[in-house]
Amino acid sequence: MVYRILADLVVIFHLIFIIFAVLGGLLVLWRSFLVFLHMPSAIWVAVISFKGWICPLTPLENQLRQAAGGEGYSGGFVEHYLIPVIYPIGLRIDVQVVLGIVAVAINIGIYMLVYYWYRIRRGRWRE
Repeated sequence: MVYRILADLVVIFHLIFIIFAVLGGLLVLWRSFLVFLHMPSAIWVAVISFKGWICPLTPLENQLRQAAGGEGYSGGFVEHYLIPVIYPIGLRIDVQVVLGIVAVAINIGIYMLVYYWYRIRRGRWRE
């Protein structure tokens, strides 16, 4: 039972990490120091997508599920949990690269917004 709960916690953390890596730049508007957490996370997600790697959290979850008496799964977290909802045919490297490009594009857009917001804010302080 403990291993199953731990595996579920890994899945929840994994999903939160992906969301943070894609959208966490918005938190920089709230607390600017978060850029030092977000940028490495965003880069990590992009590299994993572009290289076709599997995140280390996926094998960890599989080990915990197997220790709980269940079966693990092959492939990555995105392939197992998210792609079946979006692309039922499964994750291919070209789809994974497109997802990486989308994540990078979203982050570029967010950081353009952050830059614009800070410029406006700085301009108000000078008046």
